[in-house]
Amino acid sequence: MTSKTEAILWSIALPGFAQILNKKLAKGFVFIFLEFLINVNSNFNSAIMASFLGEIDKAFQIVNYQWLMFYPCVYMFAMWDAFKDAEGERSPYSFFPFVFGAYFVTVGLMYSPIFKINGVLLGPIWTPMLSLIPGLLIGYIIWFILNRVKKYKK
Repeated sequence: MTSKTEAILWSIALPGFAQILNKKLAKGFVFIFLEFLINVNSNFNSAIMASFLGEIDKAFQIVNYQWLMFYPCVYMFAMWDAFKDAEGERSPYSFFPFVFGAYFVTVGLMYSPIFKINGVLLGPIWTPMLSLIPGLLIGYIIWFILNRVKKYKK
C-alpha cells in the first residue's frame, strides 16, 4: 500500500500508476487506457508542448475540445481513487477538493478561448491549470466547514 502523498504524486505523473501500486490492477489499467485514449484523441500532448513554447494560437488549433472535456474528471477521479485506497486515515468529505478541482478545470477549459489576463489569452492548457487553484481552495473550504459542522453535531 502506498502513502497518500505517494499516491497523489504518481497519479499526477500518470493516472493509473497509483492504482497499480495499490494492487488494483484492473482499475489501474483502465485509468491508463482512458488517459491514453483521451490524450491521443484530444491532441493533448501537442497542445501542452505548444503552450509551454508560448504558441497559444497553435495550441488552440491542435486541441480537440470534444475529447479534452473528459480529461479533468478522469484525471481528478483517478487521483481521488488513488488517495482513497492509499494507506492512512481519510477524513469524511475529503473528496471535495478533488471534485471541485475537476469542476473548475473543466470550466477553465470551456472559458479558455475567451479568458484573458492583462489582455493575454492563456489558452487551453494554462487557463484550466490556473483554474485548479480556486477549485482546490473551494473544495478544501467546503471540506473544512463540513468537518466542523459534523464535529459540533457530535
